[in-house]
Amino acid sequence: MSTDIDQLHLETAKRRTFAIISHPDAGKTTLTEKLLLYGGAIHLAGSIKSRKTARHAVSDWMEIEKQRGISVTSSVLQFDYGGCRINILDTPGHQDFSEDTYRTLMAVDSAVMVLDAAKGVEAQTKKLFKVCKERQVPIFTFVNKLDRYGKVPIDLMDEIENVLGIRSYPMNWPVGSDGRYQGVYDRQKKVVELFSADTTHGQEARLSDIYELGSAELKDRLDEVVYQNLLDDIELLDAAGEDFDLEKVARGELTPMFFGSAMTNFGVQNFLEEYLRLAPAPAARESSAGKIEPTDGKFSAFVFKIQANMNPAHRDRLAFIRIVSGKFERNMAVWHETGGKTIKLAQPQQFLAQDRQIIDEAWPGDIVGLFDPGIFRIGDTISDPSIKFRFADFPVFPPEKFARVEAKDTMKRKQFLKGIEQLTQEGAIQLFKEAGYDSIIVGTVGTLQFDVLVYRLKSEYGVDVILTMQPFEVARWLVYEDGHTATPEGMRGIDRGMFVYDRSGLPVLLVNNEWALGWIRDNNPGLELYSVPPDKKEI
Repeated sequence: MSTDIDQLHLETAKRRTFAIISHPDAGKTTLTEKLLLYGGAIHLAGSIKSRKTARHAVSDWMEIEKQRGISVTSSVLQFDYGGCRINILDTPGHQDFSEDTYRTLMAVDSAVMVLDAAKGVEAQTKKLFKVCKERQVPIFTFVNKLDRYGKVPIDLMDEIENVLGIRSYPMNWPVGSDGRYQGVYDRQKKVVELFSADTTHGQEARLSDIYELGSAELKDRLDEVVYQNLLDDIELLDAAGEDFDLEKVARGELTPMFFGSAMTNFGVQNFLEEYLRLAPAPAARESSAGKIEPTDGKFSAFVFKIQANMNPAHRDRLAFIRIVSGKFERNMAVWHETGGKTIKLAQPQQFLAQDRQIIDEAWPGDIVGLFDPGIFRIGDTISDPSIKFRFADFPVFPPEKFARVEAKDTMKRKQFLKGIEQLTQEGAIQLFKEAGYDSIIVGTVGTLQFDVLVYRLKSEYGVDVILTMQPFEVARWLVYEDGHTATPEGMRGIDRGMFVYDRSGLPVLLVNNEWALGWIRDNNPGLELYSVPPDKKEI
């Protein structure tokens, strides 16, 4: 038994599980691709935006992602490097997919925040940073696109502190200026890495040379002004900069900062190696039974993502779990808290985006895909049958955009209903049925999700749909203080909105604005209004 516990401690310590977050087009997916390249998981990187190649990023596996050049769903990528097992969760950057990103952040131990060197801290970056801070997720910053003109590095440090309220510590420092950077200075090792010209458009690892700071060889390689500016910057950072403190990083008070260019492979390997050295191993999770430590001997995990049709040929459905404690084994029997019964976990899989392989075992921090016959829901807890508990529920986003959806061909209603039901279970859309009618109303956080819904219903289920946008912007779940059920007939003022039922049969009112909501509240004494289902917490 002691040997098993020793192995559990060893395997847990090797894991690094993190999400990459950013504002759209900051280069998040490209950085993910390059980490795979340097990690040896792929041998040729493909860029979404490149006109010189038809390849697409490995992490963008949906056809609509390849067409639009954006990520619309989180993807899971796993590989080994430097003695570590790395689990990367590449997330959508667009604000319309914030809910998927938030759930992904529930499954990681740290996050990498990608900033565009020219644009600095952008709107979506601020929102995602706030979520990380609330969850106390340590954040590492990668300043990207150094191959282009951008803001002065010192100014970017000030912006991070003033806008996000977190101090930064540059782990490396760019050598050069104004989009003509030649390399980076490693502040820990006190060496300069100068890169060769990028001749493969970022598809292959970039060659570099290492020089001791102050060496004659380095002075020969650099222009005199560039060399002196580097020395001045280093002196300024050492004298006036923040001291590095890993405990502050763990508390979310300090972010290690790296400079580079994912597109041209500039500084990527340096970032990967330093991140693995500094990033936390899997941490404990709160549950109804208290804190569950990764090295607890008994298995536990939670479902944070469900994805239908990753393989369209097989119409499969996968539940992604984050292992919290103990050892996972293929075909093991576990307690499914939501279902209230013991189930067997067959066909467990790990991923490089849509490429997958069956595995026999996994450890705390790992992300595993389970074949799902329709029994799992986002937030479900599974555990060793001898320890029955629940991990903390996932908060949810209130829907803000609504549309009526119907199949163009009534003969395909069965496929339509199946598609709507399965895509709803992924958590990106919320499903409602209009009271007194057979019509389906879909609610989302953003309008771009409707485009994805229409596309996927057509491509994955063969159903063309008619989408009619509704004028409502507010949804409220209806609960009376005395416990009686809200009905369309028993309420005043519902002609100012639409009365619908959610998937659980709970009454919900959709209205245009907060003013209409106030009128309904005033004219229906004892009515309580919730922006999310009463048993859920709002994000």
